[in-house]
Amino acid sequence: MREFEEKGVQVLGLSTDNAFSLKAWADSMGGIDYPLLSDFYPHGETAQAYGLFMEERGMAQRAAVLIDKQGVVRYAKAYEPGTLPTPEELMAEVDKL
Repeated sequence: MREFEEKGVQVLGLSTDNAFSLKAWADSMGGIDYPLLSDFYPHGETAQAYGLFMEERGMAQRAAVLIDKQGVVRYAKAYEPGTLPTPEELMAEVDKL
């Protein structure tokens, strides 16, 4: 997180779960050191806007999206369930900006 902060990157988590579920999940992980945002109502509206909502499952795809300070999406990649982007992968994309 420190390396992202040093580069002026704000890390956020977004889920279609409600805020109570997000808090319970974060607590079960021992805490999360970045803000978690709920895209619960209208359900998945933000995920839909980014083309990441899976209507048939009622949830968002796991994805990483880099948005610059002007609000322009500079990088987006969806991941298979059970896989996560590595911090190194994301930092390499940040460095390209």
